[in-house]
Amino acid sequence: MTNDNGDLTGTDVDWDALAASFDDEPDHGLRDARVRRAWAGRLASWLPPRASDVLDLGCGTGSLSLLAAEQGHRVTGVDASPAMVDRARAKLAGRDAVFLVGDAAAPPVGEQRFDVVLVRHVLWALPDPGRALRHWRGLLRPGGRLVLVEGVWGTVDPAGIPADVLTGLLAPLVVGEVRLERLSQDAVLWGKEVTDERYAVVAVV
Repeated sequence: MTNDNGDLTGTDVDWDALAASFDDEPDHGLRDARVRRAWAGRLASWLPPRASDVLDLGCGTGSLSLLAAEQGHRVTGVDASPAMVDRARAKLAGRDAVFLVGDAAAPPVGEQRFDVVLVRHVLWALPDPGRALRHWRGLLRPGGRLVLVEGVWGTVDPAGIPADVLTGLLAPLVVGEVRLERLSQDAVLWGKEVTDERYAVVAVV
């Protein structure tokens, strides 16, 4: 399924089949220097200034993982698609990063804890977003942060999670600052103008 802008939004997508072309989208592959710089700048403002352990859930081909690693962070990526994970491993070969095949809602990280849980365009597609958020909070060290990039795509048959719904789900889980950044007007991030709701929430637990 695609939205009004032609972006993939469905949960019934064969991600393994799409892995080879996934990075063709400007905000997926970050191949355009301007798009890459825009995401790098946002990510630097969302992640801690010190070297941290970042868990990138639904990491896809690892584009955000690569930016985080380039900024000095240690990255663990999780994706349900083996083909996506293979591409992420190749993209970050030689860096302080490990990639696992698994469910983003319940990542296979055992007792490991992280400073950041980073999730882009995943939460809205999960059957129980509140439960996933509670689980992710439990994967954070004290003072850690959730960095969630989400939105609502399409107008005829919209799919996604509105910002007010997401912040409401977070309210009982966090004790620190919850920062909401609207991203729809930053066309460089997406490599094109967009008219739907796109945003990021950074929540300190």
